Amino acid sequence: MEFIREYADWFYLIGAVLFILTLRGLSGPKTAIAGNRYGMIAMAIAVVTTFFVAENPVVWMILAAMAAGAVVGIARARTVPMTQMPETVALMHSLVGLAAVLIAVAAIIHNNKLVELGPDLLAANGVTFHEMSKVHLFELFVGCFVGAITFTASVFAYGKLAAKKWAKTISGSWVKPVQALIFIAMLAAGIHFFLTGSMTSFWAMTGLALAFGWVWIAPVGGGDMPVVVSLLNSFSGWAAAGIGFTLENNMLIVAGSLVGSSGAILSYIMCKAMNRSIINVLFGGAMGGAAAPTVAAGAQVQRNYRSGSADDAGFLMSNADSVVIVPGYGMAQGRAQNAVKELANLLKEQGVTVRFAIHPVAGRMPGHMNVLLAEADVPYEDILEMDEINSDFPATDVVLVIGANDVVNPAAKDDPNSPIYGMPILEAHKARTIMVIKRSMATGYAGLDNDLFYNDKTMMIFGDAKKVVEDMTKAINGTGH
Repeated sequence: MEFIREYADWFYLIGAVLFILTLRGLSGPKTAIAGNRYGMIAMAIAVVTTFFVAENPVVWMILAAMAAGAVVGIARARTVPMTQMPETVALMHSLVGLAAVLIAVAAIIHNNKLVELGPDLLAANGVTFHEMSKVHLFELFVGCFVGAITFTASVFAYGKLAAKKWAKTISGSWVKPVQALIFIAMLAAGIHFFLTGSMTSFWAMTGLALAFGWVWIAPVGGGDMPVVVSLLNSFSGWAAAGIGFTLENNMLIVAGSLVGSSGAILSYIMCKAMNRSIINVLFGGAMGGAAAPTVAAGAQVQRNYRSGSADDAGFLMSNADSVVIVPGYGMAQGRAQNAVKELANLLKEQGVTVRFAIHPVAGRMPGHMNVLLAEADVPYEDILEMDEINSDFPATDVVLVIGANDVVNPAAKDDPNSPIYGMPILEAHKARTIMVIKRSMATGYAGLDNDLFYNDKTMMIFGDAKKVVEDMTKAINGTGH
């Protein structure tokens, strides 16, 4: 349509403004739904506008790809359980990286085909040809290698989060030298491609970038995966922005830059919450994956802890004035968020003040616990971040920890030898009574034992999170056995 072609820049500008409003909306739970709607409208404007301004598009291929993507996306959105949301996000990041690589490959092949035909033949057929400038080669260089790294790194992150056998953590003194060697070789091939336009160098750079993405993320410990997912989100944005320059599409540049910068900021916030630098997370070795060096084999069995029942917990909470619930991945794994909401409502009916405490890196992805609680319609005003709630723990009667481990581990404050020493935590250990729901005394995802579980004020309640919480609810309302 001529109208869309004529005013394409205006449509792109409207889309860019809507994307900015999307990020603003997603900054808070109350405005998140509106933010998502802005993003959907902006993406629809960007896709339709690009469809009509493209030169000589192969319409049936575009429509087929859009239809296939829509079918897969809708099916996945309708069927994915919340426990699989982190790996789903990682998988989506991988597709953005793959798209960037394929676009770069297509642009290079297209340009080379035009060069083979020659300017005279192209001019005879009314085709204007301009050989790729150094700027375009640099854009392809950056977009392709960032996209390739994002693709394989995100695939590995997906495998690790989904507990796939092929996504095995690698370790050893050989890892860093291999990482450095692949990275240097990738840059060398990329620079040679940039200087000469050599296809051999381009393919070498792409292959090495794919390999680097894998060996770069494979050593990262499980406790650091939330930061990795956030960083890969940023990388996918920068890859998209780089390809936007190649395609001369302003909307793609803006959208990619927004995703890249916001992902980078979020990664910084999460690293700050862990008292770690991003370099330390990605190149300093795993935070998790192995037991803390200060914990000897079998120490968990030798230490004394106190266990109780759901009935005991129900009695304590129903007689408390204030209860703080600390959710972790155990709540997601047990799909217990709705049962937790029912428990909170019942306690409120009995005059108990109930709030939720959220650590920035709880779960397997940024905001994982917030998403689960939002799904269960927990009121936003009851959900408090770490900095807001920590000062209230000493005056709290009961803290209920559901499947969280590292984010409430006092070793972060008390043990200089602990790998997480210095990491800000939810100070649940300061409450008058602590109750922890876990399947067993096994360590959490980061592989660290937790001194909180052996605290004199702590009562361990073993079992599936959903069933235990439901039993607590029955005990409080008098319908339990």
